Amino acid sequence: MTPKNSSKTPSHEQINRAVDRLAVSQARLHHHPGRLLWLLAGPGILVMLGENDAPSMLSYAATGSRFGIGFFLPFVVLTFVMAFIAQEITVRLGAATHSGHAELIYRRFGPLWGNFAMIDLLVTNFLTLVTEFVGIVAGSGYFGIPPWVAVMAGLAVVSTAVLVRRYWSWERVVLSMALFNLVFIPVAIMTHPDTSRLAHAFLTWSPLSGGMNSKTLVILLADIGATITPWMLFFQQGAVSDKGLTVGDVRHGRIDTAIGATLAAAAAAACIIATSPLFLHHMDARQFGAAQFAQALVPYVGHFGSMLFALGVLEAGLVAAATISTSSAYAFGEVAHRIHSLNGSFSEAKDFYLILLGVAAIAGLLVLVPQFPLETVVIVVNVIAVLTMPPAIGFLLILANDRQIMGSLKSTWWLNFLGLIVGIFVSLAGMAFAISVIFPNWL
Repeated sequence: MTPKNSSKTPSHEQINRAVDRLAVSQARLHHHPGRLLWLLAGPGILVMLGENDAPSMLSYAATGSRFGIGFFLPFVVLTFVMAFIAQEITVRLGAATHSGHAELIYRRFGPLWGNFAMIDLLVTNFLTLVTEFVGIVAGSGYFGIPPWVAVMAGLAVVSTAVLVRRYWSWERVVLSMALFNLVFIPVAIMTHPDTSRLAHAFLTWSPLSGGMNSKTLVILLADIGATITPWMLFFQQGAVSDKGLTVGDVRHGRIDTAIGATLAAAAAAACIIATSPLFLHHMDARQFGAAQFAQALVPYVGHFGSMLFALGVLEAGLVAAATISTSSAYAFGEVAHRIHSLNGSFSEAKDFYLILLGVAAIAGLLVLVPQFPLETVVIVVNVIAVLTMPPAIGFLLILANDRQIMGSLKSTWWLNFLGLIVGIFVSLAGMAFAISVIFPNWL
Protein backbone atom coordinates (compact mmCIF):
# COMPACT_ATOMS: atom_id res chain seq x y z
CA MET A 1 0.00 0.00 0.00
CA THR A 2 1.49 3.31 -1.07
CA PRO A 3 0.73 6.52 0.85
CA LYS A 4 -1.56 8.79 -1.10
CA ASN A 5 -0.62 12.31 -2.00
CA SER A 6 -3.71 14.48 -1.79
CA SER A 7 -2.14 17.22 -3.90
CA LYS A 8 -1.87 17.03 -7.68
CA THR A 9 1.44 18.87 -7.48
CA PRO A 10 4.40 16.42 -7.65
CA SER A 11 5.93 15.83 -4.26
CA HIS A 12 9.56 16.47 -3.35
CA GLU A 13 10.03 12.68 -3.33
CA GLN A 14 8.57 12.24 -6.83
CA ILE A 15 10.62 15.09 -8.31
CA ASN A 16 13.92 13.82 -6.89
CA ARG A 17 13.31 10.26 -8.06
CA ALA A 18 12.29 11.49 -11.53
CA VAL A 19 15.52 13.48 -11.82
CA ASP A 20 17.56 10.41 -10.88
CA ARG A 21 15.69 8.18 -13.34
CA LEU A 22 16.22 10.75 -16.11
CA ALA A 23 19.97 10.55 -15.53
CA VAL A 24 19.77 6.74 -15.76
CA SER A 25 17.78 6.92 -19.01
CA GLN A 26 20.28 9.32 -20.57
CA ALA A 27 23.21 7.06 -19.61
CA ARG A 28 21.45 4.14 -21.28
CA LEU A 29 20.52 6.18 -24.35
CA HIS A 30 24.09 7.40 -24.89
CA HIS A 31 25.62 3.96 -24.11
CA HIS A 32 27.71 4.99 -21.10
CA PRO A 33 28.00 1.70 -19.14
CA GLY A 34 30.42 3.12 -16.58
CA ARG A 35 28.17 6.05 -15.74
CA LEU A 36 25.14 3.75 -15.70
CA LEU A 37 26.75 1.50 -13.10
CA TRP A 38 27.81 4.57 -11.12
CA LEU A 39 24.22 5.81 -11.06
CA LEU A 40 22.64 2.46 -10.18
CA ALA A 41 25.22 1.13 -7.72
CA GLY A 42 24.92 1.90 -4.04
CA PRO A 43 22.41 -0.18 -2.05
CA GLY A 44 24.43 -3.40 -2.40
CA ILE A 45 27.77 -1.83 -1.47
CA LEU A 46 26.20 0.03 1.43
CA VAL A 47 24.39 -2.97 2.89
CA MET A 48 27.51 -5.18 2.76
CA LEU A 49 29.95 -2.61 4.11
CA GLY A 50 27.30 -1.49 6.60
CA GLU A 51 27.10 -5.04 7.92
CA ASN A 52 30.85 -4.83 8.60
CA ASP A 53 29.80 -2.83 11.65
CA ALA A 54 31.72 -2.23 14.86
CA PRO A 55 30.68 -5.48 16.62
CA SER A 56 31.38 -7.43 13.43
CA MET A 57 34.89 -6.06 13.06
CA LEU A 58 35.58 -6.77 16.73
CA SER A 59 34.27 -10.30 16.17
CA TYR A 60 36.72 -10.74 13.28
CA ALA A 61 39.48 -9.25 15.42
CA ALA A 62 38.72 -11.74 18.19
CA THR A 63 38.75 -14.51 15.57
CA GLY A 64 42.20 -13.52 14.30
CA SER A 65 43.66 -13.13 17.78
CA ARG A 66 42.39 -16.52 18.90
CA PHE A 67 42.67 -18.68 15.77
CA GLY A 68 45.11 -16.82 13.53
CA ILE A 69 45.25 -17.53 9.80
CA GLY A 70 43.45 -20.75 8.99
CA PHE A 71 39.91 -22.12 9.00
CA PHE A 72 38.11 -18.80 9.48
CA LEU A 73 39.50 -16.99 6.43
CA PRO A 74 37.64 -19.12 3.84
CA PHE A 75 34.72 -19.52 6.25
CA VAL A 76 34.12 -15.76 6.42
CA VAL A 77 34.34 -15.51 2.63
CA LEU A 78 31.71 -18.29 2.43
CA THR A 79 29.36 -16.34 4.73
CA PHE A 80 29.57 -13.35 2.38
CA VAL A 81 28.71 -15.61 -0.56
CA MET A 82 25.60 -16.63 1.39
CA ALA A 83 24.86 -12.99 2.17
CA PHE A 84 25.02 -12.22 -1.55
CA ILE A 85 22.53 -15.01 -2.31
CA ALA A 86 20.06 -13.57 0.22
CA GLN A 87 20.57 -9.93 -0.79
CA GLU A 88 20.23 -10.69 -4.50
CA ILE A 89 16.63 -11.67 -3.78
CA THR A 90 15.96 -8.28 -2.18
CA VAL A 91 17.20 -6.59 -5.37
CA ARG A 92 14.67 -8.51 -7.45
CA LEU A 93 11.90 -7.95 -4.92
CA GLY A 94 12.50 -4.21 -4.77
CA ALA A 95 12.80 -3.82 -8.55
CA ALA A 96 9.71 -5.94 -9.27
CA THR A 97 7.40 -4.39 -6.67
CA HIS A 98 8.84 -0.94 -5.85
CA SER A 99 7.96 -1.84 -2.25
CA GLY A 100 9.94 -2.41 0.90
CA HIS A 101 10.38 -5.75 2.63
CA ALA A 102 8.09 -5.06 5.60
CA GLU A 103 5.37 -3.77 3.26
CA LEU A 104 5.52 -6.95 1.15
CA ILE A 105 5.31 -9.16 4.24
CA TYR A 106 2.30 -7.12 5.36
CA ARG A 107 0.58 -7.51 2.00
CA ARG A 108 1.45 -11.17 1.43
CA PHE A 109 1.07 -12.60 4.95
CA GLY A 110 -1.35 -10.14 6.56
CA PRO A 111 -1.18 -7.49 9.33
CA LEU A 112 -0.21 -9.99 12.05
CA TRP A 113 3.05 -11.01 10.37
CA GLY A 114 3.60 -7.51 8.97
CA ASN A 115 3.44 -5.96 12.42
CA PHE A 116 5.54 -8.80 13.84
CA ALA A 117 8.24 -8.19 11.22
CA MET A 118 8.28 -4.45 11.94
CA ILE A 119 8.32 -4.73 15.74
CA ASP A 120 10.92 -7.51 15.66
CA LEU A 121 13.13 -5.46 13.35
CA LEU A 122 12.74 -2.25 15.35
CA VAL A 123 13.68 -3.97 18.61
CA THR A 124 16.64 -5.82 17.10
CA ASN A 125 17.82 -2.74 15.22
CA PHE A 126 17.61 -0.61 18.34
CA LEU A 127 19.72 -3.03 20.36
CA THR A 128 22.18 -3.26 17.47
CA LEU A 129 22.36 0.54 17.31
CA VAL A 130 23.42 0.56 20.94
CA THR A 131 26.36 -1.69 20.05
CA GLU A 132 27.23 0.60 17.12
CA PHE A 133 27.51 3.57 19.44
CA VAL A 134 29.63 1.42 21.76
CA GLY A 135 31.98 0.92 18.81
CA ILE A 136 31.91 4.63 17.96
CA VAL A 137 32.82 5.55 21.53
CA ALA A 138 35.50 2.84 21.74
CA GLY A 139 37.07 3.76 18.39
CA SER A 140 37.03 7.45 19.30
CA GLY A 141 38.63 6.65 22.66
CA TYR A 142 41.85 5.68 20.91
CA PHE A 143 42.13 9.28 19.70
CA GLY A 144 41.25 10.74 23.09
CA ILE A 145 37.80 11.91 21.99
CA PRO A 146 35.32 12.11 24.92
CA PRO A 147 32.36 9.71 24.73
CA TRP A 148 29.73 12.45 24.52
CA VAL A 149 31.55 14.03 21.56
CA ALA A 150 31.73 10.64 19.83
CA VAL A 151 27.99 10.08 20.33
CA MET A 152 27.19 13.54 18.96
CA ALA A 153 29.38 12.81 15.92
CA GLY A 154 27.44 9.60 15.35
CA LEU A 155 24.12 11.42 15.57
CA ALA A 156 25.45 14.06 13.16
CA VAL A 157 26.18 11.34 10.59
CA VAL A 158 22.67 9.90 11.04
CA SER A 159 21.21 13.41 10.68
CA THR A 160 22.72 13.68 7.19
CA ALA A 161 19.54 12.03 5.89
CA VAL A 162 17.46 14.97 7.10
CA LEU A 163 19.91 17.56 5.86
CA VAL A 164 20.21 16.35 2.26
CA ARG A 165 16.63 14.99 1.85
CA ARG A 166 17.59 13.14 -1.32
CA TYR A 167 18.37 9.45 -1.49
CA TRP A 168 21.15 9.68 -4.10
CA SER A 169 23.04 12.41 -2.21
CA TRP A 170 22.67 10.60 1.12
CA GLU A 171 23.85 7.37 -0.47
CA ARG A 172 27.02 9.01 -1.80
CA VAL A 173 27.83 10.63 1.54
CA VAL A 174 27.49 7.34 3.44
CA LEU A 175 29.29 5.41 0.68
CA SER A 176 32.30 7.73 0.97
CA MET A 177 32.49 6.87 4.67
CA ALA A 178 31.81 3.17 4.10
CA LEU A 179 34.88 2.83 1.88
CA PHE A 180 37.02 3.55 4.95
CA ASN A 181 36.15 0.00 5.98
CA LEU A 182 38.94 -0.98 3.60
CA VAL A 183 41.58 0.54 5.93
CA PHE A 184 41.87 -2.92 7.47
CA ILE A 185 43.58 -4.06 4.27
CA PRO A 186 46.70 -1.87 4.67
CA VAL A 187 46.79 -2.78 8.36
CA ALA A 188 46.85 -6.46 7.36
CA ILE A 189 49.65 -5.76 4.87
CA MET A 190 51.66 -4.02 7.62
CA THR A 191 51.74 -7.27 9.61
CA HIS A 192 53.70 -8.86 6.73
CA PRO A 193 51.59 -12.05 6.62
CA ASP A 194 53.07 -15.25 5.28
CA THR A 195 51.60 -15.50 1.76
CA SER A 196 52.14 -19.26 1.64
CA ARG A 197 50.08 -19.67 4.82
CA LEU A 198 47.37 -17.46 3.36
CA ALA A 199 47.26 -19.54 0.18
CA HIS A 200 47.22 -22.74 2.22
CA ALA A 201 44.30 -21.46 4.32
CA PHE A 202 42.18 -20.67 1.26
CA LEU A 203 43.14 -23.71 -0.81
CA THR A 204 43.01 -26.45 1.81
CA TRP A 205 40.56 -25.00 4.36
CA SER A 206 42.57 -25.89 7.44
CA PRO A 207 40.71 -27.68 10.28
CA LEU A 208 39.69 -25.75 13.38
CA SER A 209 42.59 -25.20 15.75
CA GLY A 210 41.82 -27.09 18.95
CA GLY A 211 38.68 -28.70 17.53
CA MET A 212 35.07 -27.74 18.28
CA ASN A 213 34.07 -26.61 21.75
CA SER A 214 31.52 -24.17 23.18
CA LYS A 215 33.85 -21.16 22.95
CA THR A 216 34.80 -21.98 19.38
CA LEU A 217 31.11 -22.36 18.51
CA VAL A 218 30.39 -18.88 19.87
CA ILE A 219 33.10 -17.39 17.62
CA LEU A 220 31.81 -19.41 14.67
CA LEU A 221 28.24 -18.22 15.15
CA ALA A 222 29.32 -14.66 15.91
CA ASP A 223 31.05 -14.54 12.52
CA ILE A 224 27.86 -15.78 10.85
CA GLY A 225 25.87 -13.11 12.70
CA ALA A 226 28.48 -10.57 11.58
CA THR A 227 27.58 -11.25 7.93
CA ILE A 228 23.92 -12.26 7.62
CA THR A 229 21.29 -10.36 9.63
CA PRO A 230 17.61 -9.41 9.11
CA TRP A 231 18.15 -5.64 8.90
CA MET A 232 20.10 -6.13 5.66
CA LEU A 233 17.01 -7.51 3.90
CA PHE A 234 14.86 -4.57 4.98
CA PHE A 235 17.49 -1.94 4.21
CA GLN A 236 18.52 -3.08 0.74
CA GLN A 237 14.99 -3.70 -0.51
CA GLY A 238 13.90 -0.32 0.86
CA ALA A 239 16.93 1.35 -0.70
CA VAL A 240 16.34 -0.32 -4.09
CA SER A 241 12.74 0.90 -4.00
CA ASP A 242 13.72 4.38 -2.81
CA LYS A 243 16.38 4.62 -5.50
CA GLY A 244 13.77 3.70 -8.11
CA LEU A 245 15.44 0.63 -9.64
CA THR A 246 13.29 -1.16 -12.22
CA VAL A 247 13.21 -4.65 -13.72
CA GLY A 248 15.75 -3.52 -16.32
CA ASP A 249 18.17 -2.51 -13.55
CA VAL A 250 18.35 -5.90 -11.82
CA ARG A 251 21.62 -6.90 -13.51
CA HIS A 252 23.30 -3.75 -12.23
CA GLY A 253 21.76 -4.35 -8.81
CA ARG A 254 23.38 -7.78 -8.76
CA ILE A 255 26.74 -6.33 -9.80
CA ASP A 256 26.40 -3.69 -7.09
CA THR A 257 25.68 -6.37 -4.47
CA ALA A 258 28.56 -8.55 -5.70
CA ILE A 259 30.98 -5.60 -5.48
CA GLY A 260 29.76 -4.88 -1.96
CA ALA A 261 30.15 -8.52 -0.88
CA THR A 262 33.67 -8.68 -2.36
CA LEU A 263 34.80 -5.46 -0.65
CA ALA A 264 33.26 -6.43 2.68
CA ALA A 265 34.75 -9.93 2.56
CA ALA A 266 38.18 -8.44 1.81
CA ALA A 267 37.90 -6.06 4.77
CA ALA A 268 36.70 -8.84 7.09
CA ALA A 269 39.51 -11.19 6.04
CA ALA A 270 42.01 -8.34 6.41
CA CYS A 271 40.83 -7.73 9.97
CA ILE A 272 41.45 -11.39 10.82
CA ILE A 273 44.90 -11.25 9.22
CA ALA A 274 45.71 -7.94 10.97
CA THR A 275 45.06 -9.41 14.42
CA SER A 276 46.67 -12.81 13.73
CA PRO A 277 50.06 -11.67 15.17
CA LEU A 278 48.36 -11.61 18.58
CA PHE A 279 47.63 -15.32 18.12
CA LEU A 280 51.15 -16.05 16.89
CA HIS A 281 52.62 -14.32 19.94
CA HIS A 282 50.23 -16.09 22.34
CA MET A 283 48.48 -12.93 23.48
CA ASP A 284 45.00 -13.42 24.91
CA ALA A 285 43.11 -10.55 23.31
CA ARG A 286 39.65 -12.07 23.38
CA GLN A 287 38.36 -9.57 25.92
CA PHE A 288 39.79 -6.55 24.12
CA GLY A 289 37.61 -3.73 22.86
CA ALA A 290 38.32 -1.46 19.89
CA ALA A 291 40.93 0.76 21.51
CA GLN A 292 42.62 -2.17 23.29
CA PHE A 293 42.91 -4.15 20.06
CA ALA A 294 44.45 -1.14 18.34
CA GLN A 295 46.93 -0.62 21.19
CA ALA A 296 47.85 -4.31 21.26
CA LEU A 297 48.76 -4.11 17.56
CA VAL A 298 51.26 -1.25 17.99
CA PRO A 299 54.32 -3.59 18.24
CA TYR A 300 53.36 -5.24 14.94
CA VAL A 301 51.94 -2.43 12.77
CA GLY A 302 53.25 0.69 14.49
CA HIS A 303 51.26 3.66 15.74
CA PHE A 304 50.03 4.55 12.25
CA GLY A 305 48.70 1.04 11.63
CA SER A 306 47.00 0.90 15.03
CA MET A 307 45.47 4.31 14.34
CA LEU A 308 44.05 2.96 11.07
CA PHE A 309 42.60 -0.02 12.93
CA ALA A 310 40.84 2.23 15.46
CA LEU A 311 39.64 4.47 12.61
CA GLY A 312 38.20 1.41 10.86
CA VAL A 313 36.19 0.41 13.93
CA LEU A 314 34.98 4.00 14.35
CA GLU A 315 33.94 4.17 10.69
CA ALA A 316 32.19 0.81 10.95
CA GLY A 317 30.03 2.10 13.79
CA LEU A 318 29.21 5.37 12.03
CA VAL A 319 28.13 3.76 8.75
CA ALA A 320 26.12 1.05 10.47
CA ALA A 321 24.36 3.63 12.66
CA ALA A 322 23.25 5.48 9.51
CA THR A 323 22.11 2.40 7.59
CA ILE A 324 20.45 0.54 10.48
CA SER A 325 18.47 3.60 11.62
CA THR A 326 17.34 4.06 8.00
CA SER A 327 16.31 0.38 7.88
CA SER A 328 14.11 0.97 10.96
CA ALA A 329 12.51 4.04 9.40
CA TYR A 330 11.80 2.15 6.16
CA ALA A 331 10.07 -0.71 8.02
CA PHE A 332 7.97 1.64 10.16
CA GLY A 333 6.83 3.72 7.19
CA GLU A 334 6.01 0.64 5.11
CA VAL A 335 3.82 -1.02 7.73
CA ALA A 336 2.29 2.22 9.07
CA HIS A 337 1.50 3.30 5.47
CA ARG A 338 3.38 6.58 5.86
CA ILE A 339 5.73 8.17 3.33
CA HIS A 340 9.06 6.39 3.76
CA SER A 341 11.67 7.87 1.48
CA LEU A 342 14.96 9.70 1.75
CA ASN A 343 13.77 11.64 -1.29
CA GLY A 344 10.95 13.23 0.69
CA SER A 345 11.05 16.60 2.40
CA PHE A 346 10.81 16.71 6.17
CA SER A 347 7.22 17.93 6.05
CA GLU A 348 6.24 15.13 3.63
CA ALA A 349 7.98 12.34 5.55
CA LYS A 350 8.07 13.70 9.09
CA ASP A 351 7.31 10.35 10.79
CA PHE A 352 9.98 8.61 8.68
CA TYR A 353 12.69 11.08 9.68
CA LEU A 354 11.62 11.21 13.33
CA ILE A 355 11.89 7.42 13.62
CA LEU A 356 15.27 7.52 11.85
CA LEU A 357 16.64 10.15 14.24
CA GLY A 358 14.81 8.99 17.35
CA VAL A 359 16.07 5.41 17.49
CA ALA A 360 19.65 6.59 16.94
CA ALA A 361 19.40 9.36 19.56
CA ILE A 362 18.04 7.06 22.26
CA ALA A 363 20.63 4.36 21.47
CA GLY A 364 23.45 6.90 21.60
CA LEU A 365 22.28 8.38 24.89
CA LEU A 366 22.02 4.92 26.51
CA VAL A 367 25.71 4.33 25.85
CA LEU A 368 26.48 7.38 27.99
CA VAL A 369 24.44 6.11 30.98
CA PRO A 370 26.78 5.00 33.79
CA GLN A 371 26.63 1.28 34.62
CA PHE A 372 24.51 0.54 31.53
CA PRO A 373 24.83 -3.25 30.87
CA LEU A 374 26.58 -2.97 27.52
CA GLU A 375 27.99 -6.51 27.52
CA THR A 376 24.54 -7.97 28.18
CA VAL A 377 23.08 -5.97 25.29
CA VAL A 378 25.77 -7.26 22.91
CA ILE A 379 25.02 -10.88 23.90
CA VAL A 380 21.26 -10.36 23.53
CA VAL A 381 21.77 -8.75 20.09
CA ASN A 382 23.81 -11.72 18.87
CA VAL A 383 21.25 -14.22 20.11
CA ILE A 384 18.28 -12.33 18.62
CA ALA A 385 20.04 -11.73 15.28
CA VAL A 386 20.83 -15.40 14.75
CA LEU A 387 17.46 -16.69 16.01
CA THR A 388 15.41 -14.25 13.90
CA MET A 389 17.25 -14.91 10.65
CA PRO A 390 15.65 -18.31 9.79
CA PRO A 391 12.06 -16.92 9.66
CA ALA A 392 13.37 -13.91 7.75
CA ILE A 393 14.91 -16.22 5.14
CA GLY A 394 11.63 -18.15 5.05
CA PHE A 395 9.63 -15.00 4.27
CA LEU A 396 12.21 -14.05 1.67
CA LEU A 397 12.05 -17.35 -0.22
CA ILE A 398 8.24 -17.44 -0.22
CA LEU A 399 8.02 -13.90 -1.56
CA ALA A 400 10.64 -14.61 -4.24
CA ASN A 401 8.54 -17.55 -5.50
CA ASP A 402 5.23 -15.71 -5.66
CA ARG A 403 4.65 -15.14 -9.38
CA GLN A 404 1.92 -12.61 -8.68
CA ILE A 405 4.45 -10.48 -6.83
CA MET A 406 7.61 -11.21 -8.82
CA GLY A 407 6.36 -11.73 -12.37
CA SER A 408 9.31 -12.52 -14.64
CA LEU A 409 11.76 -12.06 -11.74
CA LYS A 410 10.43 -15.08 -9.86
CA SER A 411 13.24 -17.28 -8.54
CA THR A 412 14.44 -20.09 -10.79
CA TRP A 413 15.03 -23.58 -9.42
CA TRP A 414 18.74 -23.05 -8.98
CA LEU A 415 18.22 -19.72 -7.17
CA ASN A 416 15.75 -21.53 -4.91
CA PHE A 417 18.33 -24.26 -4.34
CA LEU A 418 20.96 -21.72 -3.29
CA GLY A 419 18.48 -19.83 -1.13
CA LEU A 420 17.40 -23.06 0.55
CA ILE A 421 21.01 -23.92 1.35
CA VAL A 422 21.42 -20.52 3.02
CA GLY A 423 18.17 -21.01 4.93
CA ILE A 424 19.18 -24.46 6.19
CA PHE A 425 22.68 -23.25 7.13
CA VAL A 426 21.38 -20.26 9.08
CA SER A 427 18.66 -22.35 10.75
CA LEU A 428 21.18 -24.93 11.92
CA ALA A 429 23.43 -22.13 13.16
CA GLY A 430 20.50 -20.61 15.06
CA MET A 431 19.66 -23.96 16.65
CA ALA A 432 23.29 -24.51 17.63
CA PHE A 433 23.52 -21.02 19.08
CA ALA A 434 20.32 -21.50 21.12
CA ILE A 435 21.57 -24.84 22.45
CA SER A 436 24.96 -23.35 23.34
CA VAL A 437 23.27 -20.56 25.31
CA ILE A 438 20.93 -22.94 27.18
CA PHE A 439 23.53 -25.68 27.64
CA PRO A 440 26.94 -23.94 27.60
CA ASN A 441 28.82 -27.18 28.37
CA TRP A 442 27.15 -29.42 25.78
CA LEU A 443 30.32 -29.80 23.69
